[in-house]
Amino acid sequence: MRFDTSMQVRLEQRMKLAPRMIQSMEILQLPLLALEERIQQELVTNPVLEIEEDEEGPAETGGEAEAAPAPESASTLAPEEQPLKVDERGGAEEFDRLQDLADECDNYFEESVPRPRARLDDEHDPKLDAMRNAPAPAENLHDVLLQQLSYLTSDARLRELGEAIIRNLDDNGYLRESLDEIRAEAQGGAAAEEAEAALKLVQRMEPAGVAARDLKECLLLQLDRLGDADGLVRRIISDHLHDIENNRYPQVARKLGVAIDEIKDAVDVIRSLNPKPGASISSERAPYIVSDVQIVYDEKHDNYLVVVNDDRAPRLQISAQYRHMLQNRGLDAKTREFVARNVRSARWLMEAIEQRRMTLLRVVQSIVKFQRPFLDHGPEHIQPLKMQQVADDVKLHVGTVSRAVDDKYADTPWGLFALRGFFTGGTETAAGESVAWDNIRTRLKQMVDAEDKAKPLSDEEIVDRFKAEGVELARRTVAKYRKVLDIPSSRKRKQF
Repeated sequence: MRFDTSMQVRLEQRMKLAPRMIQSMEILQLPLLALEERIQQELVTNPVLEIEEDEEGPAETGGEAEAAPAPESASTLAPEEQPLKVDERGGAEEFDRLQDLADECDNYFEESVPRPRARLDDEHDPKLDAMRNAPAPAENLHDVLLQQLSYLTSDARLRELGEAIIRNLDDNGYLRESLDEIRAEAQGGAAAEEAEAALKLVQRMEPAGVAARDLKECLLLQLDRLGDADGLVRRIISDHLHDIENNRYPQVARKLGVAIDEIKDAVDVIRSLNPKPGASISSERAPYIVSDVQIVYDEKHDNYLVVVNDDRAPRLQISAQYRHMLQNRGLDAKTREFVARNVRSARWLMEAIEQRRMTLLRVVQSIVKFQRPFLDHGPEHIQPLKMQQVADDVKLHVGTVSRAVDDKYADTPWGLFALRGFFTGGTETAAGESVAWDNIRTRLKQMVDAEDKAKPLSDEEIVDRFKAEGVELARRTVAKYRKVLDIPSSRKRKQF
């Protein structure tokens, strides 16, 4: 085998993403709240960026003056044409002054000097507003139960076992570990009687039904709080819960020797109980959604206007002090490179934010054009739409369209809708009209809501009804959409 070194010439194509392109894609994909957070981070890390004050005029947001690509060399960065009101000291001296100021700030915080409280007449502070409007920490089921445990007993052994039981509860409040395993976790082991006593103690807590080991025990614990006098509900839960889940009322009535009306009354009591008591105390909060765009009807021109909601995001500009420093020819090379690099990064960020706004505007305008029936008549008239159609319409890559609509919402005349929700497949009717799958699901729910509950529609009958309306569907498609809509089978929907 021969080993040697040689030179070869090879021609190949490679795709490389420049940092500027990567940043543009990242900014485009951010929803409004995430964009605000990203801007705040950039304001902290990039000293040349600052928030534009209203009285200073428009910010540099990538308009015609910024349309040209940002220069790659620090020496070729052109100063702004507008006059600047800055201190006429040398750039190096100004840079040293800022560094001294930063050192003083560090020493200030290290000395732990108490900061003066903000007065009511202080100027608007967006960070202070955000802190004031921040939600309180969410309640946690385990913390709530541990607090109750501290009130209910002072016995160290019971508290230790009770804490172990509480730690092993799932989010719905069920105990998924066996008492034997919990006893093994206790220091020095524990007797079965001690574990049972600790479990009974936790099961006395609120919410009712917590620390149950299965659904039956959960419902019976809640029933104990209500005081079931005749015991019918208790017997149904203990022995016939599965039959009730499958809507077998006549069989249960025969076995218990009571009328169906009594069974129905007992089932109403069971339905009033909470099968997931722990879920009522959840550490999770509903996500806070802010619309990225507004779609507003213009009566004068009979069309819809798209407004990008970028008022919440602060408008940025490059500090005049740092722009002036680049004009100073006496600035040392190290300082000039530092300032030029941050100015270039600031320009890229501002251009990426403006590009996000324009791309989002064009994409939503195209969606409005395709989804005019939805905007005129409501969600049941949404049209089948593919991202490729919008991409072809606005002359963008489909990946760019996907990033533009990702995790973003539109405030429409019919409420708040995810932009991705406007893209849906569909089928054709016998008349050749396109029908979106969302419309089929809506129509399916309407059929079920209007059915005779004594004789609910089977999946085959629903297929026949759609066929009569000109829509060909398979029975498995109806079953799939029924499950998506959380509609039980015809057997379980039947009312006696």
